[in-house]
Amino acid sequence: QVQVVESGGGLVQSGGSLTLSCTASGRNLSRYPVGWFRQAPGKEREFVAAISWSTTYSYYANSVKGRFTISKDNAKNMVNLQMNNLTPVDTAVYYCATQDRRFSNTYASPDDYDLWGQGTHVTVSS
Repeated sequence: QVQVVESGGGLVQSGGSLTLSCTASGRNLSRYPVGWFRQAPGKEREFVAAISWSTTYSYYANSVKGRFTISKDNAKNMVNLQMNNLTPVDTAVYYCATQDRRFSNTYASPDDYDLWGQGTHVTVSS
């Protein structure tokens, strides 16, 4: 069964850090672009960060640029999202998603991705 699983969410105080992880079974994440999205209560799902199949390129939403870092650990078939200096605005369910087009040059739309995890909750208290 092909699936993506996120982990690492939790409760953190404002200014704190968390690292989210995304693993996949049935798909080699080193061969495809991977993205992170988030959805806060009552809001639409929004793009957070993405990384190209080769890790040459990474992309970030303006709201997280300089605070979040996306990376791949190919040995573990894993993609991580390091989140620093968190604020209550970052509270959301975070989703990992992967594309099935290796050389894709579009990353910011949920429609670019075909395989999604169930999400992991991140709550930032003030």
